[in-house]
Amino acid sequence: MLNRIRESSSFAYIALALGIVCIGFSAIFVKIADVPGSVSSFYRVLIAGVALLPIWIYRGYKVPSYRDLWLIFIGAAFFSIDLFLWNTAILLTSAATATLLANNAPIWVALISLFIFRQKLESKFWVGLLLSLIGLNILVGLDVWQTMDFNRGDVLSIIAGFFYALYLLFTLDSRKRVDTVSFMFFSLVFMIIMLFGATQASGDSITGFSGTTWGALLGLGLVSHFLGWLSINYALGHLKGTNVSVTLLSQSVVTALVAIPLLGESLSVNQIVGGLLILSGVYYVNRRKVKS
Repeated sequence: MLNRIRESSSFAYIALALGIVCIGFSAIFVKIADVPGSVSSFYRVLIAGVALLPIWIYRGYKVPSYRDLWLIFIGAAFFSIDLFLWNTAILLTSAATATLLANNAPIWVALISLFIFRQKLESKFWVGLLLSLIGLNILVGLDVWQTMDFNRGDVLSIIAGFFYALYLLFTLDSRKRVDTVSFMFFSLVFMIIMLFGATQASGDSITGFSGTTWGALLGLGLVSHFLGWLSINYALGHLKGTNVSVTLLSQSVVTALVAIPLLGESLSVNQIVGGLLILSGVYYVNRRKVKS
């Protein structure tokens, strides 16, 4: 009976909803921790990796093929850059804005598919791209084009979305063959090594934090990454990837709503209107994929 529940699409959607709420708190934990992006991203994957280790052992020490390990390694490199840039961006702009701008990954995926893989894109993609670009301009403010005084956090968030798109493209194939726990475990192992190197290269201290900071880092690792991405990766194995990618856009809504009482952030008219247009554009891109 329990196995039938776990295999049902309803359980997968419950897992997806749980994952979205968990990752929606990512920016909140990073803001509260208030440490350099290299440090918060390192502890995020380290704590998640330690939590996942006993599960991977219990599941039988499954090791992917050499080809899949190589793809996971490349994906981990892109995901590490994404986390490093995004965690840095969160400290330079609002949690809601950073999360929203980083959610442009589906747009990047489509553009990479067009220019790198030479895939023909339907007209609905261009409608989605136009909506997102208009929304982006409204969100960051049309006046910045006159002064060219862009918020560094906004720019880093957009670039982070590009590297997350590369992560999705390079891991899609291996994700079909490798089980959720093994895929996530080896991805975390590679990311721990890379992001530790980033802390050393940046000269950032990884010790001597306050209790509040350690608590936020634990929440980032255990809630946002371990529980959040374990739930999402499970959903990806049981639901259509395009449906999941569209639904994941709601994480920015979770972040924006939670940031109001916890961080004292408020949403401007520009953020609301621009954000809705960006989400609408990304939705159109994914809707194109569902119909193709």
